[in-house]
Amino acid sequence: MKENGTLTPSEVLCIVCPLGCRIGVEERDGKFSFRGGCARGKSYAEQELTHPCRILATTVRIRKGEIPRLPVRTSRPFPKERIFDLMEFLRSFEVEAPVRRGEVLARNLLGTGIDLIATRTTHRQERGEEGSGEV
Repeated sequence: MKENGTLTPSEVLCIVCPLGCRIGVEERDGKFSFRGGCARGKSYAEQELTHPCRILATTVRIRKGEIPRLPVRTSRPFPKERIFDLMEFLRSFEVEAPVRRGEVLARNLLGTGIDLIATRTTHRQERGEEGSGEV
């Protein structure tokens, strides 16, 4: 058990590749040692225990788009402890069509150096006057 009252797990399920290896974890004097798994898996396990991060994939509002919500993701794994802050920011975030897939929509999210990227191309919705019946 750590000083802050949290438990160190005895194993981590690796999600780097489809094998899903279970990597055993031992902690001594604040240092981790791992059993099993490949080098990538051990690196993942160490990051998961010291600074967990996730790629966030979600949607944001888009004005004048052919779809109501634009799918987006972060450019790199985002610190897990700040994901709720990021979701709060994205709740009010809005872009205007057209948007191309891979376009950076917001840079340096919450000062992390991580960008927000569109994952779908969306064209501008050309609509007639509201109530005119034109589409």
